[in-house]
Amino acid sequence: MREITFSQAINEAYDEELKRDPTVFILGEDIGKHWGAALGEMQGLFDKYGPQRIRETPISETAILGAAIGAAATGMRPVAFLYFTDFLGVPMDEIWNQLTKMRYMFGGKAKLPVTITAYSGAGISAAAQHSKCGEGLFMSIPGLKIVTPATPYDAKGLLKTAIREDNPVMYFIHKQILLGGIKGEVPEGEYTIPLGRADVKREGKDVTVVAIGLMVLRALAAADKLQKEKGISIEVVDPRSVVPLDKKAIIDSVKKTGRLVIMDEEPKTGSAASEIAAVVAEEAFWSLHAPIKRVCAPDTPIPFSAVLEKFWMPDEEDLIKAVTEIM
Repeated sequence: MREITFSQAINEAYDEELKRDPTVFILGEDIGKHWGAALGEMQGLFDKYGPQRIRETPISETAILGAAIGAAATGMRPVAFLYFTDFLGVPMDEIWNQLTKMRYMFGGKAKLPVTITAYSGAGISAAAQHSKCGEGLFMSIPGLKIVTPATPYDAKGLLKTAIREDNPVMYFIHKQILLGGIKGEVPEGEYTIPLGRADVKREGKDVTVVAIGLMVLRALAAADKLQKEKGISIEVVDPRSVVPLDKKAIIDSVKKTGRLVIMDEEPKTGSAASEIAAVVAEEAFWSLHAPIKRVCAPDTPIPFSAVLEKFWMPDEEDLIKAVTEIM
């Protein structure tokens, strides 16, 4: 099977969905004729589909998302590109009070097929206002689905599913995966990946590690070290979407291994890791042989300094330490 980059996989998903469905369009900043098509994942789309389908906007997240909500409510299928996850605080009223409540308030008669895409994550010295992950924060808003791909295969299949979904979906693109040139196998034919279906990226028998986004790649690297150096077998579970969350896949893995570590690039308080830990504590407590561990970032803003940022981000050594402690 061919190998393509994360960016190419996203580009293919956009291209295929724009071609398949004339109601699909993308709106946001830096995606039009005179810009760099964001960080590369939208390259060539403006030339192919023109300004009606690839709509360059002013720098106003409120306007971008407000227009997307109105378009979706009247039959379109917009992708609202809001650039950085940190900027999602600007249109919070639209997210909190409009987008995620309208279908419920209208008794299901209105569809809100809005896909919100945004770059997430630290690691490129983008400082405190351009480096956040937001899964935990947005998990608390009912009516919003949240996707966190870690591989090119998942990136393409999940984005196509998100665009076809009749409810709002937030699709986080980790900057380090996008810019890192990481390649993976992606079939050339049509495929989608259902939301709420986890993927076991590596099978193991001693410890379950549930990892989110970029942390999937770090967990896999740590699993190799633990196997070679300590003989510890790690099962790496990638939820792929944290809402809906594949509780069964996580609990089945915990029942097999008896131990759980959750690796999440968010401050520990209020993180997706906290919610996953709560689910397992409630539903699989008697399968645990040791306390649940969370490998997360400190409860601080993200530093600009590359040295401090590296210290702030969870890494392989942090995971190895947590696994060793519960073994």
